[in-house]
Amino acid sequence: MADIDNPNPGTLNWRLSAHPITLVTFLAFRAGSLLSYILGLWFTENSILVFIVTILLLAADFYYLKNIAGRRLVGLRWWNEADQASGSSHWVFESAPQANEPGGRLVNATDKRFFWLALYAQPALWVGMAIVALVKVFNNPIWLVLVAIALVLTITNTLAFSRCDKFSQASGVLERGLYSGSLARNVGGAVFSRMFNRG
Repeated sequence: MADIDNPNPGTLNWRLSAHPITLVTFLAFRAGSLLSYILGLWFTENSILVFIVTILLLAADFYYLKNIAGRRLVGLRWWNEADQASGSSHWVFESAPQANEPGGRLVNATDKRFFWLALYAQPALWVGMAIVALVKVFNNPIWLVLVAIALVLTITNTLAFSRCDKFSQASGVLERGLYSGSLARNVGGAVFSRMFNRG
């Protein structure tokens, strides 16, 4: 058990978070969709209700992680932009300034550890649920559809934040070595790092 007075950096204790409400809400959405699915499989025959509740929790988790938790807990955010003229689209990755840059802040080690563990654990758990759904598909195919939607949403966020983290680290090295500015773009147009100063 972690000593709250002398904690180790990155200890998994929500009280050590720099943003405890954001962290607890993030974890609640992550666990809520899985719990509603599992408890729905075990305790109810009303698959439509379980489907709706789980989809709503997955959508809330996707939005909250993408727009709020990622930005507040680890300083990362992503979105997809479409070029109206050509019809092409590209992913845009945004990262907060590093602690040694103007307006930058140090990312809390506990927030970072919770974020990345939950980000990678969720798709792995949904893969396990996919195996269960394949076994149960003969009883009710709605379970397989629900798991497919969950996998698409969770894997999309996982891949996007992984790329966002990779590109923010790459742009940090590039900026320190070549530029004094804070905006770096690759040839394809995806933003490696765009500074932002929101909450």
